[in-house]
Amino acid sequence: MDNSVYQNPLITRYASKEMSENFSDAKRFKLWRKLWIALAESEMELGLNISQAQISEMKKYAEDINFELAEQYEKQVRHDVMAHVKAFGAQAVSAEPIIHLGATSCFVDCNSELIIIADALEIIKTKLVNVMDKLSKFALKYKDLPALGFTHLQPAQLTTVGKRATLWLQDLTMDYHNLVNLQKSFKLRGVKGTTGTQASFMELFGGDEKKVKDLEKRVVKKLGYDKVYGVTGQTYPRKFDYNVLCVLSQIAQSAYKFSNDIRILQNMKEIEEPFEKSQIGSSAMAYKRNPMRSERMGSLARFVISLPMNSAITAGTQWFERTLDDSANRRIVTAQAFLALDGILNVYMNVSENLVVYEKIIARHIAAELPFMATENIIMECVKAGGSRQQLHERIRVLSMEAAKNVKEKGLENNLIDLIKGCEDFAPVHGKLDKILDARNFIGRAPSQTVEFIQDEVEPVLKENAAVLGQKGDVRV
Repeated sequence: MDNSVYQNPLITRYASKEMSENFSDAKRFKLWRKLWIALAESEMELGLNISQAQISEMKKYAEDINFELAEQYEKQVRHDVMAHVKAFGAQAVSAEPIIHLGATSCFVDCNSELIIIADALEIIKTKLVNVMDKLSKFALKYKDLPALGFTHLQPAQLTTVGKRATLWLQDLTMDYHNLVNLQKSFKLRGVKGTTGTQASFMELFGGDEKKVKDLEKRVVKKLGYDKVYGVTGQTYPRKFDYNVLCVLSQIAQSAYKFSNDIRILQNMKEIEEPFEKSQIGSSAMAYKRNPMRSERMGSLARFVISLPMNSAITAGTQWFERTLDDSANRRIVTAQAFLALDGILNVYMNVSENLVVYEKIIARHIAAELPFMATENIIMECVKAGGSRQQLHERIRVLSMEAAKNVKEKGLENNLIDLIKGCEDFAPVHGKLDKILDARNFIGRAPSQTVEFIQDEVEPVLKENAAVLGQKGDVRV
């Protein structure tokens, strides 16, 4: 690595090799050649004066990109596609006259970008379902473990650790279906010519519309696809990029919410992300166990969440059939959105598989708040024994204020239960308080909701993707 120039941290620190290679020049330019071969072969099949020998020579050099020569040509012609046409022709000499025949630059540029995006979405989907798999195991393991719920970041009715995990899972389930819907609507640009009218191909085939339509179908089929946009300008609709960025943003939003919850829970010492034996939390404070993985997820997620607006502006400023002010922008935005989300999901897999739960701390926090939450149950039990609801309510209000003062002003433990035990008004429940204060009485249907949600909504997704489960999250640095 050349340390004297800027290196993109998405490549050097965060994204996987798989995703980095997906957006590499090697893949892009090999796709260009694959497209040129599919075009020439289809043109030959439909009667143009192209020989099998020319096709064979093109295929011979399909994977052998002469990058240095292409770079030399680009310096001369200031056009990346024509530079690669010339470089390809310098190798496949007999085919040089027919490479790129009838096509515009966006034939290779747009179609290759779409294929790269399609492959990137598949990488993201695989990692997404692996996170869902790990979180579902965690949720089922802790479906019965009571924990304080929080609304407004203040203690609220109890939930369970597993039920809380289903909230993270539900976000990801929604993201999964949005991603799959995007994949189902995926189309290539196809073979459309300079402004999308296919005029050049009409000229090549003597005005035979049937052959021009057949040409597009053949090319797309050779590339492994079957759907194309019905109409285009010179490029595929840039609104598709916006749709892609929105799906990526939604996944990043889900990861951000998870990472924030874990950071707060780690502050409370209830749940922690993994911390390695030799890991250093702080250069100054040696005792610290900082949630660096969750913080990294949030940091990268913030970047991904910000990108759809950029893509929306690009889509909205495409003049007529096309303008080139999208090109440099999209080279950065699309690739980096996928690279950053890939890095997020790598960490998400690692954290979700290795969460550490401190059950005694969770129980202690419940014990500090549950007496207040149990007051309604205590009142009802005493009313059943003949007491006055209004009188009991006022008495327990006074005792609650006293207990709260002990906690907030004196720094003592919550002694509400001891105060209730010392009050004759509540004598009917003195022997039942342990049973009333069992945290499991306050979690409602949380355990069964957890099981039902995973069975009904998560397991079908996992079953559909069973072949790709089992991945591990790689935290590189």
